[in-house]
Amino acid sequence: MNKYLSYSFLYDPPGDLRCDFEILTDEISSMIGFLRSLTDDDIIREDLCKLNELIYHVNPTLRKRTAITAEELEWLLGRTKKMQAEIQDSFTAAAPKTNLPRFVVPQGCSAAAYSHIIRNKCKAAVRLLYRHQQQGNRVDDIVFDFINLSSGYFFSLALKLNKDQGVEEKEFLSRVYT
Repeated sequence: MNKYLSYSFLYDPPGDLRCDFEILTDEISSMIGFLRSLTDDDIIREDLCKLNELIYHVNPTLRKRTAITAEELEWLLGRTKKMQAEIQDSFTAAAPKTNLPRFVVPQGCSAAAYSHIIRNKCKAAVRLLYRHQQQGNRVDDIVFDFINLSSGYFFSLALKLNKDQGVEEKEFLSRVYT
């Protein structure tokens, strides 16, 4: 074994996606820590601290066992719904015809833009989970649910952070998906 090795599973076979998932969730957790430094809102900072730890609990899921609980998933759902209620007018402004934005241009204040990056990384983690499952491996539904919901949380957080900074959302209207 290389005495300079930074992580013991880095040389797992290329088709084994467990290490890739662990690296990606480590990256997401690190990004959450950075995002936490970009806000002064105590409630958001507290949520991000908890989410940071929960992502690290998800990290070894593919290699060991699922450590996320139904109560933690419900906590995240509750936090996401509460935030969505707070930013309902941002949804309406971004998409007045539908009352919900199909998608917004990922921009705004630094914290919101970074929240969009984390949202996207969560989607990449779901895709990696799916690929792992398609290789014949078991992935608990709660892991899919938690990571998918995390993406929704960070989307909502981006809208909230922009709203708190007075940044108006711009709905993205696709020329392809109509």
